[in-house]
Amino acid sequence: MKLRLCLVLSMVLGMAAFAIADDKKAKGAKAPSAEEQKMMDAWMKAATPTDAHKKLEAFIGNWDTKVTMWMHPGAPPEITTGVSKNSWALGGRYVEQRYVGTFMGQPFHGIGYTGYDNIKKAYVGTWMDNASTAVMMTTGKLDPSGKSMSFSGSMDDPMSGKAMKIEEKIIIANKDTHSMEMWSPGPDGKMFKSMKIDYKRKK
Repeated sequence: MKLRLCLVLSMVLGMAAFAIADDKKAKGAKAPSAEEQKMMDAWMKAATPTDAHKKLEAFIGNWDTKVTMWMHPGAPPEITTGVSKNSWALGGRYVEQRYVGTFMGQPFHGIGYTGYDNIKKAYVGTWMDNASTAVMMTTGKLDPSGKSMSFSGSMDDPMSGKAMKIEEKIIIANKDTHSMEMWSPGPDGKMFKSMKIDYKRKK
């Protein structure tokens, strides 16, 4: 709670700096102080979408999906289909994914956000769905080739009640197809491929 309060306070101070500068400019007052200008420059740099954000353009659009899941190593896969609508959110800062499909014979809905954090200098992602009340959070990077992204993070395990490590790799085959593979711990604690989602752009 204290960390969140500090973050909110920092944001308020940052926005106040912008407001002060605009107010002074409107009234013809003197220019911002060096410290005020430094604060405004830092906030502007942190807030402005960059080329790293533009790399996410490959995921924008409407997609048909094929989901292959393995409940544990060696288990027969469960295969389902769905649709994903991906669009820009918050002025090109995040890709919003809205997914509709099925899971274990039940309707499945999920919402995810992927963006680039200019401060952390890393891609960040969140995922929420109606199969859980927990939020999955990941951070990642883009391969220099621009054809794949690797993420790592955690999600809450309902069995143990503890955070469970997960890893993801997104492979961009071309503008109309990409896939996401996920690894999670098996019963022995070793990571295994637990899911693969194939995306094909709707025509």
